[in-house]
Amino acid sequence: TCSTISISMVPVSSIAVMILDAILGVAVPVALSWWMVKKYKVKLSTILIGAAAFIVFALILEPILHQIVLNGPNGKTIQNNTLYYALYGGLAAGLFEETGRFLAMKFLMKKEPTAVMPAVAYGVGHGGAEMLIIFGVGMISTLAMAMMINAGQANAIAAQAPAEAQEQLQAQLSQIQSASTTTYILGLWERFSALILQISLSVLVWTAVRKGGKWLWLFPAAILLHALVDGVAVILQKSVSLVLLEAIIMATALCIAALALWVASSALRTDRQIRE
Repeated sequence: TCSTISISMVPVSSIAVMILDAILGVAVPVALSWWMVKKYKVKLSTILIGAAAFIVFALILEPILHQIVLNGPNGKTIQNNTLYYALYGGLAAGLFEETGRFLAMKFLMKKEPTAVMPAVAYGVGHGGAEMLIIFGVGMISTLAMAMMINAGQANAIAAQAPAEAQEQLQAQLSQIQSASTTTYILGLWERFSALILQISLSVLVWTAVRKGGKWLWLFPAAILLHALVDGVAVILQKSVSLVLLEAIIMATALCIAALALWVASSALRTDRQIRE
């Protein structure tokens, strides 16, 4: 038997933002991909390569490592220490996603011209898949649960869950109800920060792949920058407000975007000098 869940209504304002989040979480990646193909004549296959690399390396392979490490002898130590967890989580995300990016660009994008636009297209696919799957689909699920809560069906939801999942489900339902409207707004803001980051890191890794030589340092730099953003988010999430945290993440993403722009411009200048 499941315990009765006592939970209050989800505010209408929160539901309205959830609907907006769900729509934009799906529409932005699709619209951005369409715009890139139409305006800049990038290959749809390049965008899809980015999406596939994210799914394989971030959603399939990386969780396997987490299962091994976090359920291993040092798992509890890592999870109970914020610094250890930030270092581990950040480096794992950086290693898997940037390695996936490197391999996909190296072996699946050989026929692309050595220009910045294929890198941007790849980044739109990688970051767009992240936005659509993790945020868009996740928000649709959250919205469905919120609607069921407000329809008085919270206990019906709980009744369908296995007994061992009751506590986790109750926490999830309570979190949906207690989260402020601002939290759901900031969730969308965070996705735009992540999209900027994914496109910027794609430019850095693409330059490392296509230029090699003195540019190869950009690959390990991308791993460390990715780890930095994720690690800082873990460390600060309990010590600063959510608004400040998201502002810091956005500022960091914009700094990495500025670096990517500088790298792309420098690489272009180098190409011109060689041709001259």
